[in-house]
Amino acid sequence: MTTADVAQSRRQTVAARRDPEGTRRQILEAAIDEFSANGLLAGRVDAIAERTNVTKRMIYYYFSGKEELYAAALLHAYRQIRETEVNLHLDSFEPQEALRLLVRSNVLHHEQNPAFVRLVVFENTLPQGAIHLMTEESKAANRTALTIIDDILRRGRESGVFRGGPGAPTALDVQQVISALAFQRVANRATFRELFDRDMLGEQESPHVRTMIEDVVLRFVLADLAA
Repeated sequence: MTTADVAQSRRQTVAARRDPEGTRRQILEAAIDEFSANGLLAGRVDAIAERTNVTKRMIYYYFSGKEELYAAALLHAYRQIRETEVNLHLDSFEPQEALRLLVRSNVLHHEQNPAFVRLVVFENTLPQGAIHLMTEESKAANRTALTIIDDILRRGRESGVFRGGPGAPTALDVQQVISALAFQRVANRATFRELFDRDMLGEQESPHVRTMIEDVVLRFVLADLAA
């Protein structure tokens, strides 16, 4: 290591100590990009260091190994979408508008974060299943999704706008539909475009597809479909 390298390492260490949360976030963002492109096995910590102003040694200061870094990056990606939902403050909107805004936010988040989609696809291909999400921390971080939907459905049923009673959609049902449609639009873009000549993210088709997804979710819960 040259004198310049040593000096740079020291500067990075000082910067990291001044803003540990910012440094950790920077590492996780770079890790999402690297692992979403190459997976856990082929993803390189060296490449993550190159994407940031953080040394490899500093990365291992925050994370004990590559797999721990991968798991933390995956959880960070999920937390980002959950934080986006919470920040919508949907309890201040009427139930129908709140649900439409929630769907719109999910659709746009997936569209703007294709690395998140690729990372989730990779995790689902593991032979052991989504082992890096089998923690109480991961489950707790995602409970807000169901809490928000449950509140919207409750308010909608109380006002008579949404279906209630036996067979009515649960918060988990609605979350599954939203996730499936928002995810499919990004994950299956290339194959759907080639097979059916519809680019779901293209300038021409995107507005129609986004509105269609919102309408599908609303129709799933409305008491009066004519509404």
